[in-house]
Amino acid sequence: MRADIHPEYRDVVFQDITNDYAFLTRSTVSTKETIQWEDGNEYPLYKVEISSQSHPFYTGKQNLNTTAGRIEKFKNRYKR
Repeated sequence: MRADIHPEYRDVVFQDITNDYAFLTRSTVSTKETIQWEDGNEYPLYKVEISSQSHPFYTGKQNLNTTAGRIEKFKNRYKR
């Protein structure tokens, strides 16, 4: 393997801005903000718009559009 081609991983806090859920993980993302974490250490902060705590698929608040409903809507719109 070639030396010095792999990115440097570090601990980063990802924060969901829609519900203030945050989690600590390792990443290569570069940030300018920092945050004081629960363990008392300061880590780089990366803000995301959606996470598993706010995504409709994971929360169960998903809008399911059935094919039958869309067909009926189409027929009602263009019926004569």
